[in-house]
Amino acid sequence: MTSSPGFVDDYLAYLLARASHLISSEFHAVVEAKGLSLMEWRVMASLSGKDSLSINELASIVLAKQPTVTKLVGRMQEAGWVKRSDAAHDKRQSLVRLTAAGRRKVKPLLKQAKAHEAQVVSALGKDPAHQLKLMLESLIAAHGSSGDA
Repeated sequence: MTSSPGFVDDYLAYLLARASHLISSEFHAVVEAKGLSLMEWRVMASLSGKDSLSINELASIVLAKQPTVTKLVGRMQEAGWVKRSDAAHDKRQSLVRLTAAGRRKVKPLLKQAKAHEAQVVSALGKDPAHQLKLMLESLIAAHGSSGDA
C-alpha cells in the first residue's frame, strides 16, 4: 500500500524547518560537549569575524527575543566570552564583541561546524550546495529577518 504525499511533504516552510532541525541536531551535541548552550554558540558564532553587533542585531540573527539575548549576553560577559559597551553614536544601544577568551572558546567549534556543513552538503555537490545557499539568502532577504517560521 502506497501512501499519497501529505500537505507537509511538499510545503516549503515545513521542509526548511525539518532540514534545519535534522542538520542542526547533529551539531548540537558537539556544541554541548564543549560546554556551551545552543544560544551561547549562536551568539559566539554570529560575533565571529565581526567587530561587534548590537543586541538587536544579535537577537535577529540568533532567532531570539531582545530581552533573552540581553540576559544571555550578561551571563556570557560574566564568563569572560563577550564584552558589552555603549555605542558611540547612541548610548542607549549596546554593542557586543567577542573577547580573546571567547574567540579561543569558539574557534574549534567554527572549524567543526564547517566540517559538519561540508559533510551535510557533500551529497549535493559543490555547485548545488552553493546555489542552495544563494536561494536561501534570497528567501531571507525577500521576507525580512523577523525569524518567524
